[in-house]
Amino acid sequence: MVRCLPGNRVKHILIAIFLVLCSLPAGATEPVQPLLAELTRPTAPALPALEQVALVPRDELTDEEEPQQDASELFTLEELKGKTDDAAELALPDVDLPQADIPLALNSKVEYFLAYFQTRGKQSFSRWLSRSSRYIPMMKEVFKREGMPEDLVYVAMIESGFHLHARSVANAVGPWQFISGTGRRYSLRIDQWVDERKDPLKATVAAALYLKELSGMFNGDWYLAAAGYNAGENKILRAISMYNTSDFWELSRGSYLKRETKEYVPKLLAAAIIAKDPARYGFSDVAYLSPIEFDTVKVPSRTDLELVAKLIGTTYETVKELNPALLHWCTPPNYPDYELKVPKGTKLQFEAAYVKVPEDQRFTEKVLYTRYRARKKDSLKGVARRYNTTPDVLAELNGVSPKARIAGRTLVVPVRQTVDFSHEGRSAGRAAKGGYAKYYTVKKGDTLGALAKRFNVSSKLLSVWNNLKEKVALKPGRRIIIAKFIEKNGEMVPEAQKS
Repeated sequence: MVRCLPGNRVKHILIAIFLVLCSLPAGATEPVQPLLAELTRPTAPALPALEQVALVPRDELTDEEEPQQDASELFTLEELKGKTDDAAELALPDVDLPQADIPLALNSKVEYFLAYFQTRGKQSFSRWLSRSSRYIPMMKEVFKREGMPEDLVYVAMIESGFHLHARSVANAVGPWQFISGTGRRYSLRIDQWVDERKDPLKATVAAALYLKELSGMFNGDWYLAAAGYNAGENKILRAISMYNTSDFWELSRGSYLKRETKEYVPKLLAAAIIAKDPARYGFSDVAYLSPIEFDTVKVPSRTDLELVAKLIGTTYETVKELNPALLHWCTPPNYPDYELKVPKGTKLQFEAAYVKVPEDQRFTEKVLYTRYRARKKDSLKGVARRYNTTPDVLAELNGVSPKARIAGRTLVVPVRQTVDFSHEGRSAGRAAKGGYAKYYTVKKGDTLGALAKRFNVSSKLLSVWNNLKEKVALKPGRRIIIAKFIEKNGEMVPEAQKS
């Protein structure tokens, strides 16, 4: 006698059959392909790539025509040199969902990601769980303090897997994957010295504020708020207007929202369900990291992290790990009372030792390096002149002959780091010998007069620096000089002040 099974149980069995058949050798499933296609046709999309965040290491940066001096492209030479399961038994229990302070749901889309995280995505999800224990306690405290559901911390899980240095192809950065504009909107500092999108505490505060704003915009509907976090609030508002519904599941039936956004909420729910009871879903052997703990000290002037480590008896790597927002070997210049994180229990020791160190011994200038893509007619001699160095230095850095042809080659070049270029849309390049220039990329609608006013410089100077005629329209995409600096008494000052 054939017994009729409940609908959910049938669905679970079909998912299990589908995943088992997918693991068989090519050809082994040919006799059942028509049946398999019919069984899976309505609800089983092709498995997507689990980690949609593209992690970009420092040694795989995009080369630019002009030398760029932003945070992601400058390194000390030491930093530059320093620079991946089998399917398990599925667990799709037909039981009550875990307790949560955001509404959980179990439907075919959520079940799909439950199955995915337990099979092809298991290795990645295990890493996410391992890192989660390091940051979730602190993140939940932030959300609790802001009067927000604590389980929203799982947004960071699907955004970055709690990877502090995650960078997407759209240049969203950090555990909460903020683009620079949104990060600055919530008071995160982003420049060549500091990127607070990588700070797990400050970025979580920003994420909580953003999600609170989204919640208010969507009348407390956390599914719409999460979708808005992924796609942008305006995209979701337009979808609501277009389909005349504020039900996320109904909105996701239409073609307006991108697949990534349609899958964002079910992926979030599946991640939360598993993370709340990982052993039930086959994650019983995860090596969880200890929660992050630290003291905060105020550093009155620019200070080497090596010195900080020495004063408290730890390593440079430990201090750097606690301060992922610092992009280089020291605290930033022109930033009095910078709040530095030190290992828990070392605050008093640091403060007592630090005050005894003379200010001029707290920091040592270092040479930074950037990358330059040589043009067709470039030579080592010409590039060396441009960067105020020598062909021999460039040849040694890049392992080439001083007379080698370098057209099209990406070179490591030394750059003095003395000017703070902290505004989005600007970058720095070598100007005249001994000086630097700030560059700006022209956007649609920019005029010479408007840029002169914006950057506090005369239109005439902008014209001279860039060989422009004052009444000629600026072409979007062109990079123009908007300030020049020259060395004076060991410091870089605006060229107009050199006399």
